[in-house]
Parts: sequence; structure tokens; C-alpha cells
Amino acid sequence: PVLYCSTVSEPLDKVLRYGQSLGFFDPAVIGTSVLFEDLGALSSAADPLGAVMARLDTLLREHRPALMVIDSFKALRTFAADPADYRRFLHDLGGRVSARALSTFLLGEYTPGEDPGSAPEFALADTIIFLTFERHGYRTTRYLEVTKMRGGASLAGRHAYRISEAGLEAYPRIADPLDGSTYEQGDQRVSTGIPALDALLGDGYWPGAATLVAGPTGSGKTLLGLHFLHRGAELGEPGVLATLQESPAQLARMATGFGWPADDRGVHIHCRSPVALLVDEWLHGVLDLAQGTGARRLVVDSLGDLLLAAGDEQRFGEYLYSLTQRCARLQISLLMTHETTGLFGHQTLSEAGISHVSDNVVLLQYVSVGDQLRRAIIVLKTRASHHELVRREYAITADGFVLS
Repeated sequence: PVLYCSTVSEPLDKVLRYGQSLGFFDPAVIGTSVLFEDLGALSSAADPLGAVMARLDTLLREHRPALMVIDSFKALRTFAADPADYRRFLHDLGGRVSARALSTFLLGEYTPGEDPGSAPEFALADTIIFLTFERHGYRTTRYLEVTKMRGGASLAGRHAYRISEAGLEAYPRIADPLDGSTYEQGDQRVSTGIPALDALLGDGYWPGAATLVAGPTGSGKTLLGLHFLHRGAELGEPGVLATLQESPAQLARMATGFGWPADDRGVHIHCRSPVALLVDEWLHGVLDLAQGTGARRLVVDSLGDLLLAAGDEQRFGEYLYSLTQRCARLQISLLMTHETTGLFGHQTLSEAGISHVSDNVVLLQYVSVGDQLRRAIIVLKTRASHHELVRREYAITADGFVLS
């Protein structure tokens, strides 16, 4: 059984009332498997902490719980006669918990920067988990951080989480170190879906390579991604389109407009809104879908939305590095789109390490010819491969992306 003890924070009726809004809440186990106890009434005793300890002794002896929660534990500090009294209480509690092999959660309104000396319970705890939140403009993001874990390792850094009807859903921070292990790298090139572009790249992409397609609005970045995915589906290579731009209905209309089936079983859609996006949650979802479907191709549309959601250029660079490294290990060919601000001439692509982690860089731009505006493509970079460094004109027709 589980023993949940409230103190002088939230009364039990409020805990139970709010608990009923959670999907995992089961009223049938209250009083049997889940036992609630209000310790707040003991605060008026002559020796409040002594009375609390005596009551806990009785509860532990009668119910023999495997897990105990005290909420709020910090509030008990207020009723100590002096610091020595509080430390004796902590020592006695620690002894009882250890003797019974009882997993205990001590909840409190602590802050990450709180002086450990002012909270001696930090020394008692084997694990310390801080829940915080930050505001970025009009958005608020919740973070979980493990600052102490006695006798074990923990994943460093802050991990995003949500609170929903399912409870607390955490998304471990994705920040991969350099992988020094060896893994198989295929040598059969991956077609872009456009024969003329394959030729510019020296017969397509290397499997597992990361490709950046950058260009201004309306230049055909998403269209290049669709060519890439649907060609893979024709060859029996499943793919995933992870989009933060178009809805499934918009993508279906775009696909059918260029002659592809809207329900192509080889192309799986991971569609999310950039509003209130948690990048770690999004990355876990994309990678899970890619591995679950056996995907060999992945298109991310677009990086600009991820950069805004990350809220930090350095953190965005970590996300990007981790994504490209995981795809390389899994031999998933990755294509990422990025919208540039200028319509003509050279563009800056090195912000946040976008171009550095890319094996291939394809630039789309507009060219002014008299009173006409035309489109041109340049392959700026292909890692470990020869490519043609020429500018080629292209058009977007009913057949899709067509190089002249």
C-alpha cells in the first residue's frame, strides 16, 4: 500500500477533489491500497514534531506501506522548537525509513538556488528533483532537474515536462555526446526523387546523411521533401514527414496536386503545431515514429520553427547535432528545410550550426531576369562526394520540381 500524508498545505479533501480530474485516479483503491492521512491537526500539539513522529510510527506499523508521501514536508520545519529539534526529527525519520526499506517522497516549496544549509532535509534525501518553470515571451515551459542521486547516475540538465490529465509527462533531454562506436554505413546512394538533382549531387545522397535545403518563401523546400519521401516509398523505403508548417489536409492537397497519392502508406506524417511546442517531446515523437515504421528517410519541415521553440540558440544546436547523429547511426537519410530571409544572392546559413552539421547543403533562390522572377538551385556542399558547383534554373510545374 501507499501512504499519502498531508500537513498544513492542502487539505485532504482538496487533494482528492483535484485528483479525480486525473486519468489514473482510481477511487476504488482509496482506503485499501492508497491511504490518506492528515497530519496538519497535530500542529497544535505541545510537541508538534514529536506528535507527527508518533503518528507516523503507528501508521507504518499498522499498514506497512511500500511508499510514503509527505506533502508538504517543508511546512513541518515551521513547528520545530529550534534547528536542533528539527534535525533530530530528520534523523529519526531517516532511521525509520531505512529500517523499513520504505520509498519516501518529501514534497516542498523549495527553489533550485536554496541554500542546502537552510534545508537540512537535502542531506537526508538520496535523490533531489526540482520542478521549475520559465517564461519565454508569452510561453511558459516546465522543467525537471535531478540535482542529486545518491549511489546512481542521472541524466544531467533540465528536462521538459507537461502536466495533463495523464499526470506528469516528462521528456528526457536529448543531447547526445560524440559516438565513438562504429556502425554500418551503406554505400548505395539515396535518390532525391529528381534525377537531374541526383546528377548535381554526384548520384544522390549518402545513406544516413543530413541534407539542408535552404531558401526563401515559395521556393519549393517542402516540395523537395515530398519528392524525396515519395521516391523512397516507390523503392520500398518508408519515410516520415515531420512538419510544423502544413496540416495533414494541406499536405494531402499538395501531394495529390503533384500526382502523388494522398494516402501513400510508405509516407508517415508527424504533424504538430509550433504553438507551445516542447522540442524534446517533439524529437522523441519523431524518432519513435521513424523507428516504429522502419523509416529510411526523414524530412523535418522546418528548422526555423524548432529554433523558436528551443528558445536558445545553443540548445537548438544541441538538438540539431543529436538528431543528425541519431539518424546517421540508424541509417535514416535526413532532409531538413530552413527558410532564409533574402530572396536573391548569397545567404547566411551558419547560424546555430545549421550548415556545419549538414552533410549536404542545397540552396534555393530567386533570380531576376529582366522583368521576370525565376528560380535557381545551387548545391553548395556534399560531404565525402564530388558535386557540380553550378547554378541551375528550375520550375515548379504540375510534375513537381523540374530542373531545366
